[in-house]
Amino acid sequence: MDQNKQELFKSVLQEERRVLLEEAGKTVSEMTADNTNFPDPNDRATQESDRNFELRIRDRERRLLNKISEALERIEDGSFGVCELCGEEISEARLKARPVTTLCIDCKMEEERKEKRP
Repeated sequence: MDQNKQELFKSVLQEERRVLLEEAGKTVSEMTADNTNFPDPNDRATQESDRNFELRIRDRERRLLNKISEALERIEDGSFGVCELCGEEISEARLKARPVTTLCIDCKMEEERKEKRP
């Protein structure tokens, strides 16, 4: 992969990381500022459910942040865009759709087939 494309993916990944960190900061400030105590048990349950949902989303985003950091490291060490299993180049279309991927489409499909088998 040429240097210009690597720089493009690097900027995409950095922007995605910035947005995720910004959202995480908003969540923390909203949860600490929201000290509403609802006397109605149904309202409390709804609030708790909403918080749990928000935390699950943030946990998924935390894992994505780790993958973004790993992808940025691969850009720096020159292994970005190379399949971890077969060593072939990952298609640019796949990287555009999922820049944190470590597998080419063929290896990913084979991995998913193996996961489905009992």
